[in-house]
Amino acid sequence: MKRQLVTQKLWKSLQPLLPMPPRRRGKGRPRLDDRSALNGILFALTTGIPW
Repeated sequence: MKRQLVTQKLWKSLQPLLPMPPRRRGKGRPRLDDRSALNGILFALTTGIPW
């Protein structure tokens, strides 16, 4: 079960406030989409699990 803390309504209001992702140069880990990253941060903060 995937837990979504950022609802569609909330994401619609937050998305315009975020900067555009930079262009990828070279190698490295691919960037995670902003909504998934925000969900992960909020999950850690609301559950109290260690970062």
